[in-house]
Order: sequence, then C-alpha cells, then structure tokens
Amino acid sequence: MNRRDFFKGLAISAFTASVGSNLIEKADAFTVKTYPITTKFPEKDKLILYSERPPLLETPRQYFDRAITPNKLFFVRWHLADIPTYVDLNSWRLKIQGNVKNPIEFSLDDLKTKFEPVSFYAVLQCSGNGRNFFKPKPKGIHWNHGAMGNALWTGVRLKDILNYAGIKSGSIEVAFDGLDKPPYPKTPDFIRSLPLDRVLEEDVILAYEMNNEPLPYLNGFPLRLIVPGWYATHWIKSVSRITVLDKPLKNFWMEKAYKLPDNDCECIKPGEKPEKTKTITTMNVKSVIAKPLDNSIVKVGEVIKIAGVAFDYGSGIRDVLLSFDNGKTWEKANLGTYLGRYSFREWFFYYKPKKKGKLTIMSRAINNDGQMQPFEIGWNPGGYKWNVVDKVQINIV
Repeated sequence: MNRRDFFKGLAISAFTASVGSNLIEKADAFTVKTYPITTKFPEKDKLILYSERPPLLETPRQYFDRAITPNKLFFVRWHLADIPTYVDLNSWRLKIQGNVKNPIEFSLDDLKTKFEPVSFYAVLQCSGNGRNFFKPKPKGIHWNHGAMGNALWTGVRLKDILNYAGIKSGSIEVAFDGLDKPPYPKTPDFIRSLPLDRVLEEDVILAYEMNNEPLPYLNGFPLRLIVPGWYATHWIKSVSRITVLDKPLKNFWMEKAYKLPDNDCECIKPGEKPEKTKTITTMNVKSVIAKPLDNSIVKVGEVIKIAGVAFDYGSGIRDVLLSFDNGKTWEKANLGTYLGRYSFREWFFYYKPKKKGKLTIMSRAINNDGQMQPFEIGWNPGGYKWNVVDKVQINIV
C-alpha cells in the first residue's frame, strides 16, 4: 500500500475506530480536555492518544531508554485539525517571498541538489511536556513525559536558502507557514516567526529526512523547520511558505500563544495574571527515567538496570545523578555515547535492592553550564517547561 492509499482512510479508520472519538471534549479552539488511551495511527506504533483531530499522540515513557527515538514511536502534536495526508511532490513547492530580492520556489529535488545537506541529532520537545504534573493543572494537553523525542535530522541550512533568494536590508523576522489549515474560518492559521539572527545561525535547517527516512506525514512531511535547543512550537511542520519580514508578525500565535511570565522564575501564583510576558524559546535541563516503570515488582538481591535520557538546550549533559534515599545522597549514573550537544544523552545504572518494601528512585541531570534539575518549579498559566527531578517508585519483594 502506498502512502496516498494508506492515508485515504485516515479519517474513516484511525480517526474513528478508537473509542476516544466519543470522549474528547473541545473546550475551545486551542484547548482539549484529554482522556488518554493507547492506539495506533498510520506510520506509527502504539502511542498514547489524547486527540484524534488534530492528532495528539504521546510516546510511552519506557521508550526513553535509548538515545534515538524511532520514527514509529515519535510523538505527534498538531494545532489545526486539517492536516496534510497526501502531498504530491511533483507539484509541491517551497515558496520564499517577502522582503527578498528574488522571490523563488523550490521543489524538494531542488533543495536536495542545489544546497549542501546537513545532518545532526536534536531533541524535539513540546513546550507543555509534563503539564500534567503542575498543580493546579493548567489548560491544555495534559502531557506526561512523552511529548518529546530525539532524531537524526537531515536537510539544508535555512540561511543558504534565504541567501540564495537575497535578504533585503531592514529585514527583522522570518515567518513560516505549513500545509495544515484551520477547520473554521475564525480559527487563526498556525503561522509563527523567528528573529532573523536566529534563522541565520548554522544549526537552523529545513529537514526532509528523519532518522535517514523521509519525514512521516504525522511529523511534518515533506519539510520541517528544525530549531535545535528551542521548544517544538518553533519547529513548523510541512513548511510550504517562508516570508521574510521587515516588521514583527502580529497574530494570535505570536502575540498570545506560548508565552511565559517575564520574570526571574517565569512563574506566577495560580489565578494571577503576569504583568509582562515573553515568548518561550530555549529548553531547560532535564532527565527522565524510562526503566523501571512505576510500580514495577523487583526481587530482593536482583540486579536491575535503571535507564533513561537527559538533555538541555545545547550546553550538553555533564552528569546524571541518582538517589535512592529521597535526595539525601546521590550516585553518578553511567553516560552513553555522545551524539552531539542537542541530542538525548543515554544514561544507565545497575542497582541491587537489599530489603523489601517500596523504593523511590530519583534522577537529576546537570549540564555543562552547571544548571541542575530542580526539586520544584513555579507555576505558569501555560504549564510550560516542566523539568522537576524525575522519580519512579518500585516494589521490592
């Protein structure tokens, strides 16, 4: 079955076969109350379902015992319900327009033949990953740990494309629009912009491959913006139009969405409104325990492997520490192969429980800038940037 035929049945099979179709309640155009169940979508293995339309799928925690997240297990997050399910590459073009000397269009083959290919590993993480752990819970998708993944992205530098088109003086931002469309006339199209200086950095690319395969449709086929070290809100999927701007982009997604309180803690008390806000950008340092899972049963004297991943915004992971006595003492985990500063860093530790009962395992990452996972963070209205020390509890028998 080819991609086109496979996706013809998306709306009438994967979108309706799940019992979740009767459980999802849309509070408004941008908030979904979630009822997670496990399901399987085209090009994906079984993931945790939060919404069918738009597709919101979370990677189960146990798969973060490895540095590279397989495409079929990679989380999915779309903002708009009308997503592309088939793209004809014979007619598809990437349009470069706006404040440029030579507005131009490129086919996917043009991008692959005219520009130098670039590959690197980078973590993609939703801004709201971990939102479910805030108290009280903010509005939005109540992700647990799995709205993130790490992949080898291959594509072309965005600055090479823009320089080819010729950036005019006075340019300050670059806007990105994808093939997804609003389901209703009053729903704002998902268009976001980045500062020109960030766009012109070497590590910002337009990727056409993910782990040496074409991008899955659900992860942005045929072309996705990669902004390593920054949260996924900036990684626009199915990019079809790039506009160089000489003034700031003003729309819902830039003026109201993905904002943090602009203070030292990036937090406020629940019920309050921030005096000033800022756009969420760089990720913070974080580790996640993949194995063992919560409530696992382990025998006394049995050696178990504790494993997970750690990452940050690009400083790189220096250490991952584990505690078995609620944070009184810490032991260093072993770090896996270094795959680049933007990548997951695997870690693991072998442990032999000595007595029966419940045991809490805690993990804490430290990056090369000396930043460390905190024991608690302040509340923010969007439920963004959760990176509290991770923990699981196991039963020793």
